[in-house]
Amino acid sequence: MPYKNADALVSCEWLQDHLKDDNLRIIDASFHLPQANRNAAQDWAARHIPGAVYVDINEVADRSSPLPHMLPNEHDFGAALGALGISNLHKVIVYDSNGGHMAACRMWWMLRCFGHRNCAVLNGGLGRWDAENRPTDAIQPMHLPQSFSAHFNPALVKDKPQVLANLDTPSFQVIDARSPGRFDGVDPEPRPTKRVGHIPGTLNVPFSTLMNANSDFTFKSSDELVEVFGTAQVDLTQPTVLSCGSGVTACVPAFALHLLGYKDFAIYDGSWAEWGNDDDVPIEGSGS
Repeated sequence: MPYKNADALVSCEWLQDHLKDDNLRIIDASFHLPQANRNAAQDWAARHIPGAVYVDINEVADRSSPLPHMLPNEHDFGAALGALGISNLHKVIVYDSNGGHMAACRMWWMLRCFGHRNCAVLNGGLGRWDAENRPTDAIQPMHLPQSFSAHFNPALVKDKPQVLANLDTPSFQVIDARSPGRFDGVDPEPRPTKRVGHIPGTLNVPFSTLMNANSDFTFKSSDELVEVFGTAQVDLTQPTVLSCGSGVTACVPAFALHLLGYKDFAIYDGSWAEWGNDDDVPIEGSGS
């Protein structure tokens, strides 16, 4: 069974064939945790897919929030993309070098949050691009500044009060995209939190299970994605909220749901970085 929203995922072959399209823009959204000792902006400057601009999700964010890379406001998002030469008329392809699409899917979700639906993720990211021996360069694109009008869609985002209220009066299911060890509170968080575990009643779908690890983390087929969600007891007929450590990897199962044609999903942007630092909210797992 093909993806219902197959146009949201493009192959390396497709992208190379369209690199010179005037209406195309490419974003490298690569992102690394501090302990990785890697600078994604420097990596992009040294080597990227031809024509790709770099967007730092830590910079294009709500810088006033104590939480990492929370969504920016409409003005700041639109100004950032416009300055990079991206307008509302461009088709935007997003990739990352992370191996797992986490930053690419976060950027895809951000674009949709601000009304830009003509966007897609590069299947396999830079890893797949390299494996297929496709071209890269270090040329900084010189796109003329454009006007990007951002219109925020609140339906795609949930906050802590909404998730907390859902515990007493359930209106959506919650999926946690972290590893089983972090979900159970056995393994530590990359960003240490006061408490470990998970939001009560949450279903665990580790984001890595949605991809083929032995094939540059390309996405699994439609049937395989349905099987992964089914094994985790996800009800694909119900509204869904996705959570993770800080709202990044949660965007991978959100993207998978979109590929399958589901529309009623949102990201809990604060995720465990917020929930796990609150002494007053209930949790399950070893930290409860």
